[in-house]
Amino acid sequence: MKANDPLPIGELARRTGLTVSAIRFYEDKGLVESWRTSGNQRRFFRSDIRRLSFILIAQRLGLSLTQVEQALAGLPQGRTPNASDWEAISGQIRVRLDAQIASLEKLRDNLDGCIGCGCLSLKSCALYNRDDAAASGGSGPSVLR
Repeated sequence: MKANDPLPIGELARRTGLTVSAIRFYEDKGLVESWRTSGNQRRFFRSDIRRLSFILIAQRLGLSLTQVEQALAGLPQGRTPNASDWEAISGQIRVRLDAQIASLEKLRDNLDGCIGCGCLSLKSCALYNRDDAAASGGSGPSVLR
């Protein structure tokens, strides 16, 4: 197989570590595209190795499939993304990750002082939940959501 030859789905699965059914799923979602040979076999661009690898990494980082789709929407089909393409995507993801980190830090910092239920049973609840204001947020642990 030459360096520029398109990849059959089995080879793409081998190179990415994904199952064939997972690749078909991502294809159905429009995250990768294939074309058919005269023998009706799927073929993929070699650049899809990187696209699929990106999908796996993004999902490990906690991005939803919709967020992955939005990030990939700006990438070119049929050519390996260049440094500028990836820089744009990583900037978008960095903003999301920074927001998630800030939320987790807030949760961590408040965890010891409040169980988040609005119960007014702790001495500090008068500070965190004066006059049971958290009740307006609905039932359950509304303070630490």
